[in-house]
Amino acid sequence: MTTVLAPVAGYVVGLAAVPDPVFSEGLVGPGTAIDPAREPGEVLAPISGLILKLHPHAYVIGGEDGRAVLVHLGIDTVLLKGEGFRLLACEGDRVRAGQPVVAWDPGAIAAGGRSPLCPVVALDARPGTVRATLAAGGAVRAGEELFRWD
Repeated sequence: MTTVLAPVAGYVVGLAAVPDPVFSEGLVGPGTAIDPAREPGEVLAPISGLILKLHPHAYVIGGEDGRAVLVHLGIDTVLLKGEGFRLLACEGDRVRAGQPVVAWDPGAIAAGGRSPLCPVVALDARPGTVRATLAAGGAVRAGEELFRWD
């Protein structure tokens, strides 16, 4: 079992609430999403492992067990070309669960007309293997357990 931590503080909204069909329809995998607090902060590694991909708006961490988790910071934020994000780690770095990876300001993302929702996805997970530990609408702190991947 893999425990996946919340990369940001906010409220759990679930993937179905994400205004992008790639996430809302589960095309990249199961998981959940967080509506983040609208204040500048650091985004944490949801699992321990190797940073396989790192962009200012999204990253993938691969665990020792071969499982990978995607964290996407906002919707259509790739169009910002890194503006408003600051990398705190590098692609290829080994990180511990809860370690800061990116700094950002979700309030500025929202003020710019984009959704700051943060999908957290268990990549290539088989159906029924991801169990939410927090219900939609529940508050979550960064670094707190978000879901389990059996």
